[in-house]
Amino acid sequence: MKVLVTGAKGMLGTDLMERLRSSHQPVGVDIGEFDILDARAVVEYVDGARPDWVVHCAAMTNVDGCEREPDKAHRVNAEGAGNIARACLNAGCRMALLSTDYVYDGRKGSEYNEDDPVGPLNEYGRSKLAGEAEVLAALPGALVIRTSWLFGKNGPNFIEAILAQVGKKDKLSVVADQVGSPTGTPDLADAVVRLIEAGGSGVVHVSNGGSCSWYEYAVKVLELAGVQGVKVRPITTEELARPALRPAYSVLSNDRYERITGHRLRRWDEAVKEYIGLRKGI
Repeated sequence: MKVLVTGAKGMLGTDLMERLRSSHQPVGVDIGEFDILDARAVVEYVDGARPDWVVHCAAMTNVDGCEREPDKAHRVNAEGAGNIARACLNAGCRMALLSTDYVYDGRKGSEYNEDDPVGPLNEYGRSKLAGEAEVLAALPGALVIRTSWLFGKNGPNFIEAILAQVGKKDKLSVVADQVGSPTGTPDLADAVVRLIEAGGSGVVHVSNGGSCSWYEYAVKVLELAGVQGVKVRPITTEELARPALRPAYSVLSNDRYERITGHRLRRWDEAVKEYIGLRKGI
């Protein structure tokens, strides 16, 4: 299949392009090649590329940045996604949209299924949910992939933020009352390819297995990196005082993904161990 990837130079996009090269024909596009807010330019580009699928990874993903610039977040994450979907309809190709666990309010207290009620707490989640609605309205057979807490070698991430403090601080304060599933972009990229190969549609959750708090995540990162002498102190979300609210519990159920693909993703800590090993050149 010929697959057009938007945001191809981003953290997920880079791994997705690499995964697609093994068995498909990927075409990558990123900022500067066309403006996703220019509907006519999007139609012309997609029509000219003639893909079988478009995987739309391009987005405004800085959660606090979206809170500060809600209009921009909505234009990029909702209107931009809608433009891609309408271009796919015009070109007669399929579409997959990457979305987020932050469409949920975190009050359920157990794994979220795709049919659970949504209720985003921040502008990032609201803009991504609006993007889902735009895409599914324009292209009812589209695939929407909700994922969570991404980390990968091709972009800033929590693991790098923690390890960057080593040698600078001997005490770190990390939020302990938000729980989710860290997800490696190589694993997510593989899952995206499996879903499009299976002809998936509708909303599907994809994340690495298991769950943890940001505090537990930080402790595990330091342990796997062999760092000693750094203490991690658990704090509350209120103490951190970030501009955007985050859900307290946003763990996603992968049951639908597993039924569609017959594949189960590994646990988050296994993916983190591999990432740190590759980072250290092991």
